[in-house]
Amino acid sequence: MGIVVQKFGGTSVATPQLRERVVEHVARTLREEHQVVVVVSAMGRAGDPYATDTLLGLARQVGAWPAGGASRELDLLLSCGEVIASGIMALTLQARGLPAQALTGGQAGIITDGTFGSARIEEVRPDRLLALLAEGIIPVVAGFQGVTADGEVTTLGRGGSDTTAAALGVALQAERVEIYTDVDGMKAADPRLLPEAPTLQRVTYREAMEMAYLGARVVHPRAVEIAMEGRVPLQIRSTVGSAPGTLVTDGLNGPGEALPREAPARADRPVRAIAHVGPRSRVWAVPARGEFDGEEIHQLFQSVAEAGVSVDMIYVAPDRLSFVVDEELGDQVREVLTRRGARFEVTSGFAKVSCVGAGMHGLPGVMARIARALAEAGVRIYHTVDSHANISCLVRQEEVGTAVRALSREFGLLESGSGGLR
Repeated sequence: MGIVVQKFGGTSVATPQLRERVVEHVARTLREEHQVVVVVSAMGRAGDPYATDTLLGLARQVGAWPAGGASRELDLLLSCGEVIASGIMALTLQARGLPAQALTGGQAGIITDGTFGSARIEEVRPDRLLALLAEGIIPVVAGFQGVTADGEVTTLGRGGSDTTAAALGVALQAERVEIYTDVDGMKAADPRLLPEAPTLQRVTYREAMEMAYLGARVVHPRAVEIAMEGRVPLQIRSTVGSAPGTLVTDGLNGPGEALPREAPARADRPVRAIAHVGPRSRVWAVPARGEFDGEEIHQLFQSVAEAGVSVDMIYVAPDRLSFVVDEELGDQVREVLTRRGARFEVTSGFAKVSCVGAGMHGLPGVMARIARALAEAGVRIYHTVDSHANISCLVRQEEVGTAVRALSREFGLLESGSGGLR
């Protein structure tokens, strides 16, 4: 009897009707002779009484927002949303005749470091969960949180409930981790821009991580990383639908037929999905005189890092450097560079559009196809970066939709059957 970890997001547990759907998913999995561990997020979204953003609003009303934006008390407050959701969900399961017990992250054995607001899981002690499962009781775990070795409550940051589910899945040697959300899986492109974008039936861990980092917000990249390290498949599916969703695996340990590990894409379809993120600001800086030396470059990026600004799409040359930041952080970068006496320019209104696919690694001609498709669509490329599994282009924010559609057509993502493992 294998273990299945089922994680339900905030919208999936927001109303009594949706919680009944959760009961149906749990009951179905039990009928399939699996043991079930449930992980829940705080109920609803911003404005709902117990949502994380609502609790953040309460803290801001106090007028004593902590320096750095995180503190012991803030973590204690924010953890309450998931605790409430776990209690309500356990009571709902009990009312439907399914034995269940609500647990905080700490009670479930999640041990973290002491970084309030963005703690990292250091260890999972699954003994209590295993004991409950042995008694036929469904553990309902509050996601997004854990405790330090000395008992302080911590939160895991955005996407923390996904991370909780993946970490529990690995610790319990689960057959799979199911991530239930308000969409029916990972899409080949943002359905808000391309409503016809198909659901990807299978993606590799590497592709899922790239998509998550590059703007696809269906699953948190840290959760995919944990699942990959533990070789536990992820299945991303809709709470309200019956479609199987997207299976994230290395191809060896997913349900159904055995597949080649990290199965390559077809040569004519190296790109599996198009992701995008924005708005972004582009920063150019030039040396006060002559050329940058190594220490100047180090000091500049160190100053930006100390301001809490993450940089992306970095380009460094002797006579200039550039990078991209979240548009909301543009003013902070201006302040930092002004204090350093740098000559710089910050331009807003950009976005990063990325082609993702493990099959593009080492395949000639992919960048040429991207450049041609965007040129024919009238979209200018301002900067590019690449990795083994993605090529990203900086474009104007207002041209994102055009770029996504052009690239989706170029790589056949809208064709019938393109959502499968190619």
